[in-house]
Amino acid sequence: MPSVRIIGTGSYVPSKRLTNFDLQKMGLDTNDEWIVSRTGIKERRIAEPDITTSDLAYKAAKDAINRAGITTEDIDLIIVATITPDTCCPSCANWLEAKLHAPQAVSFDVTAACSGFIFALNVAQQYLQTGTFKHVLVVAAEIMSRTLDWTDRSSCILWGDGAGATILTMDDKGPELLSTNIHTDGANGRELLMPGGGSMSTPISHESVDKGLHTLRMIQANASFRVAVRHFIDSIQEAVEQNKITIDDIDLFIPHQANLRMFQSISKTLCIPMSKFYFTLQKYGNISSASCAIALNEAIRDKTIKPGNIICMPVFGGGLTWGSALIQF
Repeated sequence: MPSVRIIGTGSYVPSKRLTNFDLQKMGLDTNDEWIVSRTGIKERRIAEPDITTSDLAYKAAKDAINRAGITTEDIDLIIVATITPDTCCPSCANWLEAKLHAPQAVSFDVTAACSGFIFALNVAQQYLQTGTFKHVLVVAAEIMSRTLDWTDRSSCILWGDGAGATILTMDDKGPELLSTNIHTDGANGRELLMPGGGSMSTPISHESVDKGLHTLRMIQANASFRVAVRHFIDSIQEAVEQNKITIDDIDLFIPHQANLRMFQSISKTLCIPMSKFYFTLQKYGNISSASCAIALNEAIRDKTIKPGNIICMPVFGGGLTWGSALIQF
């Protein structure tokens, strides 16, 4: 029987590298050893000033479309997961639709912070299973470097820019999307937020910029770490239980690329060998929603994923948001 299948993936990261040594040269009170020991990150990619999020999304989308063996005219729906759109209005997906010259497609954004890719997969899954659309393009794209206070070493060292894309359809062959699960906790959304720019703050002004209201803030980092670990674990266990398998049946975990220490803790709690986790954070940092989308594409390209493998993609992000996807190759 036909089911939701992945027929193409793609990704794109800017060519400009910002290493930990570069951050130290910028006058930031940090060094390579301090950053690597706390996060696992060695460098991140930074978009040039004239590049927008939809530009990154376009390159990743074209990569996925080419590998899927379809054309832009075949795409019925475009979903972009992002918290750094080109503009608040139109959506990033609208800009991407125009750049792809795909006027036949419906397009909209999904905002779920670092969990955005899995949330977008969940939405695509519903549309495909009901027969509303035939080919869905899901893109997760972020330019996190423009949300940062570059004097705040606790947060600016974490983030990077990039985009990952996936084409999904109903078919009886190809990697199968077995399940997606998504959850939110709006009551604790203040733990990671950008206060300015929305209706809860005054219009953008010199005062609001001087107060740093338009940069990303991480509140109670230690508490957020513990909450994230708990929800990562919950998401993995939910995927296992729903699909009636065991954790040992999962061949590879491609998580949101948040922090190496988190996954060392998860590895210990669930008795998962660290060798079963696939990481790109050492070279790209945290690219919010795009992290696991890029990692999925790279794991396919470098043949880390083998035929028959079961892949679990757990995520956690601001909102609070969390969830997982399970894919059989």
